[in-house]
Amino acid sequence: MKKVGGELSSVHRDWYEALIKRKKDYEGVFFVGVKTTGIFCRPTCPARKPKFENCEFFETAQGALLASYRPCQRCKPLSHPNQASELVQQLVELVEGNPEKRWRDSDVRALHIDPSTARRQFKKRFGMTFVEYARARRMGLAMKEIRNGKSVIHAQVLTGYESGSGFRDAFSSIMGAPPSVRNPDQLLYASWLDTPIGPMIAIGDDTALYLLEFVDRKGLEKEIEQLRYKTKAAIVPGYANSIQSIEEELKEYFTGTLLGFHTPIHTGGTRFQQEVWNVLQTIPMGETKTYGEVAQCIENPKAVRAVARANGANQLAIIIPCHRVIGADGSLTGYGGGLHRKKWLLHHEQQHFLTTTNCIPDNPLLQTEREG
Repeated sequence: MKKVGGELSSVHRDWYEALIKRKKDYEGVFFVGVKTTGIFCRPTCPARKPKFENCEFFETAQGALLASYRPCQRCKPLSHPNQASELVQQLVELVEGNPEKRWRDSDVRALHIDPSTARRQFKKRFGMTFVEYARARRMGLAMKEIRNGKSVIHAQVLTGYESGSGFRDAFSSIMGAPPSVRNPDQLLYASWLDTPIGPMIAIGDDTALYLLEFVDRKGLEKEIEQLRYKTKAAIVPGYANSIQSIEEELKEYFTGTLLGFHTPIHTGGTRFQQEVWNVLQTIPMGETKTYGEVAQCIENPKAVRAVARANGANQLAIIIPCHRVIGADGSLTGYGGGLHRKKWLLHHEQQHFLTTTNCIPDNPLLQTEREG
């Protein structure tokens, strides 16, 4: 998670002091990305320390990878707390040698390595599988282009990503090569938006927002590919009216002052999905509905599982509030952005947007936080 707001800035000042003093008790608490070198390190890294303004702090190694940082060769942040096996080191080196490659189990087998073994060893060392690691590295390269934004867009459109660099290859494989400058109507723009619960990617044009997702959402690449296919548009780093609008509204949402989302959106789902998403947008902030209640609202009470699938197909997180749908027993159930975010969002809304206490759902998973 990156620096956002005064509270986190204070935390990061503490982490920076721990980095300067190489405090061992902070191992596993955070990782630091160094903007000037593009690497990320453990708190005890022996390398020369960067200035505070050149640091980005992350709670997980995956967060650092998704932000385009590569692991430091001196402190080897992906090997802590135990030295990685030769198999893991081999696969990490292969990813670093060709970071834009899309790895599959068949590629691992071609190296005479059992995919399940690689999956298990990576999960044990890094908290993610090998394929997840490779995806995070590739997505990180593409996200770097998005974070560069307008400073690179014109060169990218003009060159058509013909430079052959890993950055552009990775971006092109995920977002699509841009059309010629003679077809500007076929462009969608992508921007990186920081939030208190992790970075998000927003994709849209001057008329509507097409996608708003957390960068580490599983299946994000597939969502983007489907969006490219349906719109027949290339996606390039940049800014658009819809992105500027949602960025401002998200700031108000996270500070608890938003009255409602008004950014124009483009959903493009099936008729059934549209019906479900329309119901979701009627759920007031801080309140919830069960999947069964949503099915009742669309006058199709037996479609509980189909409602759940429509929930999962939503590509506009927070705006179309699929996080406000819970299980019949009050459990939070699945959420593409992660259950920890679903819990955070519901708690945040109940703190800031509810006008009466009797609107709070009887959910013991959230009750502890409210009482705390």
